[in-house]
Amino acid sequence: MARIIGKLTAIRLSRASARGMYSDGGGLYLQVTEAGAKSWIFRFMLNGRAREMGLGPLHAVSLADARTRAAECRRLRADGVDPIEARKLERGKARLAAARALSFRDAADAYINAHQAGWRNAKHAAQWRSTLETYAGPVFGSLPVQDVDVSLIMKVLEPIWATKTETASRLRGRIEVVLDWATARGYRQGDNPARWRGHLGNLLPQPARVQRVKHHPALPYVEVGAFMGALRQQDGVAAGALQFLILTATRTSETIGARWAEVKLDHAIWTIPADRIKAGKEHRVPLSAPAMTIIERLNKLRQSDFIFPGGKVKKPLSNMALLALLKRMGRADLTAHGFRSTFRDWAAECTNYPREVAEMALAHTVSDKVEAAYRRGDLFEKRRRMMEEWARYCGKEKVPGDVVAIRTKASASPPSGR
Repeated sequence: MARIIGKLTAIRLSRASARGMYSDGGGLYLQVTEAGAKSWIFRFMLNGRAREMGLGPLHAVSLADARTRAAECRRLRADGVDPIEARKLERGKARLAAARALSFRDAADAYINAHQAGWRNAKHAAQWRSTLETYAGPVFGSLPVQDVDVSLIMKVLEPIWATKTETASRLRGRIEVVLDWATARGYRQGDNPARWRGHLGNLLPQPARVQRVKHHPALPYVEVGAFMGALRQQDGVAAGALQFLILTATRTSETIGARWAEVKLDHAIWTIPADRIKAGKEHRVPLSAPAMTIIERLNKLRQSDFIFPGGKVKKPLSNMALLALLKRMGRADLTAHGFRSTFRDWAAECTNYPREVAEMALAHTVSDKVEAAYRRGDLFEKRRRMMEEWARYCGKEKVPGDVVAIRTKASASPPSGR
């Protein structure tokens, strides 16, 4: 017996108000909800299981259109195709076609905007944008994200892989993440062409094999006393900042970004917040007598939240100011960061302090899990004694040629500061 199709009429549709399913035949139904909303449903059997497929609301899909859509569904079922899966496939193709208008640059911006709130600082987001725009931008920044393939990525990476290996490695990782985001959001399909393992790793040499380790130029520790003597003859905020950086063995960004709110003058402690530390963990710095002399002198002239303000009171000193100072002193061969190496060499060669004390003073991350588990404190009192000894060493303008190990003292008396 043939199934009756076309049972519903326009009048019946308008009068249908009770909740329920109103059959038009051939698997097409008008569904009316408790709230009175009306929509089209196509019912069919698949592998012995009843399934339902929405065809749209009555106000958007007319009776004639609903019958056309139902007829197409019946045709698919006759061919052994699941109409729901067929629609998903078509919608996926439509999204992919629309995504071809989304450029790699737009995808990168969308990824950064979505994740930068969880990043440590705004500088990180700026570095992402700068790296991607500088290197990937000219090659495929304006191309659809779906079209980014291995050949394009190699065109970006190969020219800098041997000369700027660290930058190239970071760039590859960032491209990979952006493409993964685009895939997860449905903007591209297929494998990630920027993936390293089992992919680009077969086309490019390992970064460790080509990377040239670049050390920051450092002053030999036996010369630090003479250098500090010359530095004390210099005027200006930059000279005070460089002295403070050397005495505390801190990074340039940590020193020039130091704020008065971070310093406890009565305890001679400077606490650098986690968001300004490379390791992402708060770091307490014991201030030696000479370091406190610098702080106390600047405190009398305080006009800014920053201990070492720049040309504008509300801005910190620029790191370029330290490089310019070194150049004026005839030491363009040095960098401010290199004095951390000077301190580390001194601690290893001239003292009996354990390695972990010096590493903690430099705010280095402990890589050994066992050591990290057992060392729960920050060795602050030992570091205070060590930094006092370092300050005294920096105050000696003439250093004997023979290296004599400084014995660790149980307690340290406050030095004169000179």
